[in-house]
Amino acid sequence: MPEWLVLTLAMLAACAVVVIVTFLRHRTAPEDEDPSETPDVIEYMTMWIGVVYAIVLGLAIAGVWEGRSAAQDHVQAEAVALHEVSERVRVYPADIRDRIRADVNTYVGHVVTTEWKTMADDGRVTDRGAELFQRIREDVTDYKPRTDFEAQAYQPLLDQVTAADQARNARANSTGETMPGVVWFGLIAGGLVTIGMIFALQIRRTPRELILAGLFSALIAFLLFLIWDFDAPYSRGVTASAEPFLELFPQAKG
Repeated sequence: MPEWLVLTLAMLAACAVVVIVTFLRHRTAPEDEDPSETPDVIEYMTMWIGVVYAIVLGLAIAGVWEGRSAAQDHVQAEAVALHEVSERVRVYPADIRDRIRADVNTYVGHVVTTEWKTMADDGRVTDRGAELFQRIREDVTDYKPRTDFEAQAYQPLLDQVTAADQARNARANSTGETMPGVVWFGLIAGGLVTIGMIFALQIRRTPRELILAGLFSALIAFLLFLIWDFDAPYSRGVTASAEPFLELFPQAKG
């Protein structure tokens, strides 16, 4: 099911629940009930519950967005480091240079196809990707420079391999969901309490109040969906992209 359809259904369901509960409450309410006589303490509590929940939602959205941005930074850092390895080996003999570049291209091709799909579906990187990266490391570390010029390029190449390895590990650690279950419990429970406080204010069945209550509940549903959508950086909604690899290694598109 497309995510936009899930979002639409969730928002419509939130609106429908508020409207249905409002009609049921009015049908069962005493005839002498006066909606205008809401105690001041309830209005005060409702205001503060809304303020606190808005702060919690804002922090949650900021947290998952930061996680998504960090995931994209890991991809960018890994792609740049591998591109530097591929470019800096030009000072090596042709056979060594071609072998390292071929292994880098093979690794990148695996990442943007097989491994990227595995991250989206299973929330992990592949063992094959680790093997292909280890081959690059061995290509670089096992070569013994034959000239001073090659020796000067050797350590920077090792540094770039290390940077790529660190970025790969960071990417592997950010493939799963970032929000703990207890936080989700608090967000959902807080949303229910916040919407429930609408009824504590003795909402009436006027079109204006019903529309505002429906829009309010739909907004909370939308924000919760947004947090869920950003929670897994490589598998939902606005995901981290493999574009840095494709830009630096156009041959990987094939």
